[in-house]
Amino acid sequence: MKIPCEQIKDSELVLRSIQDSDNYFCLYHRYEKQLKRYIKRISNVQEEEVSDILQESFIKIWKNLNNYDSDISLTSWIYRIVHNQTISHWRKLQSFGKSNNVSYETYFSNSITENSVDNKDEQTKKIQEIIYQLPINYQAVLILRFFENKNYEEISDILKIPEGTVATRLNRAKKAFYKITKTKNISFFD
Repeated sequence: MKIPCEQIKDSELVLRSIQDSDNYFCLYHRYEKQLKRYIKRISNVQEEEVSDILQESFIKIWKNLNNYDSDISLTSWIYRIVHNQTISHWRKLQSFGKSNNVSYETYFSNSITENSVDNKDEQTKKIQEIIYQLPINYQAVLILRFFENKNYEEISDILKIPEGTVATRLNRAKKAFYKITKTKNISFFD
């Protein structure tokens, strides 16, 4: 009797996937939507490129599944691979001259457009517009914390930085965010 994917814990799913590649579909299915959303949030790429980045990420996940360190959560490990793959995608564009000299900040400073993440209300759009004006290291921690609902430990695992650095970056990012709202006379808490 086959157990439904939803009922298998991550740690067991890793073992099952290593033993039988058919189980890897469960892993893919479990994380596909949230990882697509994350790629859209941290990059300025079209849907096709999001799919390419996701596909390359899952290939890397598959190749490295035997090396998965269970000291960190599977979710954090997978997010780290997707995060790094997104950065690698940007670097490839730079090295092949396909990006028309788009800077790192511009690549990751996704302006809100019709093809950005889901349909948002005006307040969420304004918040994201401000976040995308911040340096990339601040963007990453804000997006992971407040849009992806990751805790400090998970963010630390994903970005490979100490939890204290996560706390510092979040604090500085929130201050920078607040400064921009004051400069532009925007208030979210009326």
